[in-house]
Amino acid sequence: MSSIAWFEFHCGPLERDAIELIEQVVAGRVVAFNADHAQRAAQLFNSAGRQRASRWDCMIAAAAIESRARLATRNAGDFARFKAYGLDLAAI
Repeated sequence: MSSIAWFEFHCGPLERDAIELIEQVVAGRVVAFNADHAQRAAQLFNSAGRQRASRWDCMIAAAAIESRARLATRNAGDFARFKAYGLDLAAI
């Protein structure tokens, strides 16, 4: 899981049971946001219309693309536009 997505998850609101469950699933596999992720996020931000509110989504999508990881989300609509840039999206 991207450290950016981990941050966003913890912003909540969350119930303690949800936090414990997700912490078990993630189990220390939080990937730091790095320079490659940042460059890709900027490309996505600029390509997707430079909407200020989309910055977090661009960062999360970029980390998944650069890590060649599937992005699982309940907000598939927010991330669908990044599929054209190589995002492997799994709606849950």
